[in-house]
Amino acid sequence: MKLHIYLVAALLPILTACGSSSSATTEKTVTKTAATASSTTSAKPATSSTKTSGKPVITVYKSPSCSCCHRWVDHLKANGFNVKAVDVEDVNIYKQKAGIAPKLASCHTAFVNGYIVEGHVPASEIKQMLAEKPAIKGISVPAMPVGTPGMEMGGRKDPYDVVSFDKDGKVKVYKSYR
Repeated sequence: MKLHIYLVAALLPILTACGSSSSATTEKTVTKTAATASSTTSAKPATSSTKTSGKPVITVYKSPSCSCCHRWVDHLKANGFNVKAVDVEDVNIYKQKAGIAPKLASCHTAFVNGYIVEGHVPASEIKQMLAEKPAIKGISVPAMPVGTPGMEMGGRKDPYDVVSFDKDGKVKVYKSYR
């Protein structure tokens, strides 16, 4: 329980900063996007599938003002993904609808071929998951570790784990970066 409180306390300023937006145009788009998502599904946001081009399509729900989310989207595009980036006012709504546990949360949430991708997961692990088709709900890089795709800060690379999680909440290390 103390760990959860610590993670929420540590992430709250970051997630709040990523979620702030002052643009009236963005506000209208966000409202329209949220209304569309609410009317199309009550359980979870739309998932993405593979287009005829063979490139995986990944839908990313992110804040319009978060630069690390933009850089992660660029990372996916550079690694062959067809990205549908959706700017939203409150990414947490999508996390809750998808059933992402707070301990797995990061600043953006994505969906690809029926899987959830939470946070700064490297494209190589997403491709591996799509190729292997494991019986999991998704993969995550919890929090926002420095050195993950989109969180580059010079040569600094903090150790982190990509974890998988299933519908029962069981979490396992998918790949470690040390």
